[in-house]
Amino acid sequence: MMEALVKTVVATGASSGLGFEVIKQLLGQTQPYKFILGARDVPRTRAAYANLEFDSAKHSLTVLPLELSDLADTKTFAQQALENLGPSALDYLLLNAAVMNDAKKPGPHGSKWCESYIVNHLSQYYLTHLLREKLVVSKSRVVVVSSGAATRVTDPSILDTDLKGESGADVMTVYSETKFVQLLGAHWWRRQLAGQCVVVAVSPGLIPNTGIGKGTGIKITPNMPDAKSIPEGAASILRAFTRDDFPADPDQIFLTSWGEWWSKDIYKPSLDKGLQDKWCPSKEEIEKGEGLSV
Repeated sequence: MMEALVKTVVATGASSGLGFEVIKQLLGQTQPYKFILGARDVPRTRAAYANLEFDSAKHSLTVLPLELSDLADTKTFAQQALENLGPSALDYLLLNAAVMNDAKKPGPHGSKWCESYIVNHLSQYYLTHLLREKLVVSKSRVVVVSSGAATRVTDPSILDTDLKGESGADVMTVYSETKFVQLLGAHWWRRQLAGQCVVVAVSPGLIPNTGIGKGTGIKITPNMPDAKSIPEGAASILRAFTRDDFPADPDQIFLTSWGEWWSKDIYKPSLDKGLQDKWCPSKEEIEKGEGLSV
């Protein structure tokens, strides 16, 4: 098998639910893939993929430890992923991980921010910084798994308060606001990497049984309008891997679960470049703010 024929994927949030299904569907393709996956529970994730009995002569799959609530761990994962890639190109960076928690607890590892903000935006945004050089050299595609919940934010001025640890903000407020900030990050990266990489945000749709809302009291059921199965949601994400019919307007970044490019007026608040810059600090600023600077 020629190395040049192998497509490489670095992914977060692929140990269960939608992310696992995305990788499962790719493992069923004739195209050879090399996967480098970050997971909180490495043995369980390795066992889940081993149970798929995929063609290991065609595909390779490496699972590395990654705790996204800890930016130091994210930095270690990035280093290990780059070592594993070696001279190979990085074709796809899939940013899929997400949690649904309120902001009643202190921020993890001494951070001023709540866990959901760190996991859903800051840590994966920081990972993109850490992989930036490889992404640019590889002309990679960055796929940000977003959510229609991001459009619920109409007053971004409250983000500074709500997303802090112990702010008391409820689960749905925090989830919507973190997905909004994540979308700001997708816009920011599209601007920074223009002409170098493809950056696309995609919604998998309303998907019951992924486990993301476990313990929150929020229930998504299959009989809800527009509800889709996990395989359908994964297929929506995979469309973002291959679609090249991008609108001429660079602000049209959002691919819906129906396969349409959302009109930008639906997510207009996220188009504020000043707001994008505010919530998208440099790698050095993140490391200083989160106590990672030496």
